[in-house]
Amino acid sequence: MIFDSPVLLLLAPVLGVVVGLLTWTARHRRIRLAGLWSSELRHQAEASGRFGPVWLGIVAVLLGVALAGPRGGRTEVTTESRALSLVMVMDVSRSMLAEDVAPSRLGRAVREARRLVHDLPGDRLGLIAFAGRSYILAPLTIDGGAITLQLDALSPDLASQGGTSLAAALAQGAQLLDASTEIADRVLVVFTDGEAHDSLDAIVRSAELIRDEGIRLVLVAEGTAAPTQIPLRDSAGTLLEYQRTRSGDIVETWRRDRVLGQIADASDGTIIPADLPDQAGAIRDLTTAIKRNPTTETRTADLMPLAWIPLLMAALVLLGQTVTRRTASLVALAALLIRPMGASAQLVTHAERAVRDSTLEKASQAYLALARQGFAKDTSFYNAGTAAIMAGQLEAASVPLTRAAMSVDPDLRFRALYNLGTAALKMSRVDTARAEALREVVIQHLKEALLLHPGSVEAKWNLELAVRAEPPPSDGGGGGGGGQSAPPPPSGQEDEPEADPQPVPDGLTQSQAEQILNSIERQERAIRTNQQKRRRGRGAAGGKDW
Repeated sequence: MIFDSPVLLLLAPVLGVVVGLLTWTARHRRIRLAGLWSSELRHQAEASGRFGPVWLGIVAVLLGVALAGPRGGRTEVTTESRALSLVMVMDVSRSMLAEDVAPSRLGRAVREARRLVHDLPGDRLGLIAFAGRSYILAPLTIDGGAITLQLDALSPDLASQGGTSLAAALAQGAQLLDASTEIADRVLVVFTDGEAHDSLDAIVRSAELIRDEGIRLVLVAEGTAAPTQIPLRDSAGTLLEYQRTRSGDIVETWRRDRVLGQIADASDGTIIPADLPDQAGAIRDLTTAIKRNPTTETRTADLMPLAWIPLLMAALVLLGQTVTRRTASLVALAALLIRPMGASAQLVTHAERAVRDSTLEKASQAYLALARQGFAKDTSFYNAGTAAIMAGQLEAASVPLTRAAMSVDPDLRFRALYNLGTAALKMSRVDTARAEALREVVIQHLKEALLLHPGSVEAKWNLELAVRAEPPPSDGGGGGGGGQSAPPPPSGQEDEPEADPQPVPDGLTQSQAEQILNSIERQERAIRTNQQKRRRGRGAAGGKDW
């Protein structure tokens, strides 16, 4: 069992003694006044309420314990929602780099997918990327922000095998949707140009399997029907060359309407035309016609409020005392039932109700009010900032999260710093004028977070996204990488002085943690370089890698 305000727990006995003394003083004053009328009335006053100071002192102690905020145990919380299970399958093969649509086939597909995520709040979304192989980037989740971050990182370099295996991608999308129990509410959305290097029969069999399992297939066509070349650019956007075959001929690619049509026929699916200006809106309109079954989710909530136990005991003591004393006990009982000062720390707060009602802006304001009142201040500031991020108020989230990042609790500090970095990363993608400054903020907060938890994969991933988005060094230099690997993060410019290193878990100092992060980035660059060499080797052997 823990307490929200341990100080109030220590003051509870003092409160009991003070209330007992005041009650004892009031009783003796009442006896003295009764003696002024008659000795018989004095004897009656002395005979009644002898244990009143003791009982009221016990009640005061119990009220102090309740106000201290006891928490403990576990409870099962069941929530019900009506949601859709939708998996987006993104073609990241090199043919999607063709620029016959602006900015490219892949760029347009990512843009429409981001809009679709924004238009489907509360639905369960998943993400698969495929080229020569398919990869599950995100299982079914209601965290649209996580899906958006994964979409922003899509590129052909994510695939370890070149080419386009459409049949395997359709099969894996169906398997991912099989994890959901809502049979009538499953949708598979495939963004592709239709160019596939596996057999059409295998693709049609996968499409028929999707139809047999009751999954709605939506094909989003990208590109044009006219042949076009595949440009290869470096990280700065400079054109290096065009994709070539083994014999050195320039590759030409176009939208394969015949393949897309046969897939749609085999799966009883729908094709979103490539020339439609609002593809995300068309997908959203299709999903509105699908029946959404109610689903329930049960989760375990730890450390449930237990203030009702001492409050109930105090009420029972007062009820028992009321039998012999009908004045002070009734007044205290009425005050207890009306709602004592500070009981908002244990009752269901406005903030919790706002979160349940999905009014996140109100929830953020309510948590800020709790923080100003001093109730679990650091946690309230963290909850206020997190609710602001979920409500899309990224600027407003920075102030409470900064306050929460000053907490002495390392776990709370890590979560606050991670959310600060994530909020700044999202703002850098919207506010292009301040993008560079915001990325520096992202790197600073995530580095501080990794000093607290060096093993956090999410923090490392977001840090790499921020570092990749930085502009290349102005002095050039270099070495044969073609701009494919991420530049190393700036070292030693805004770090804390090494003369007084701050200890982190597992006995690491700040400088040691920085060295580990730099080593990890060098290893990742080496891995990407080896993957590119292997892809080039496979291409030379005759395999298609576009």
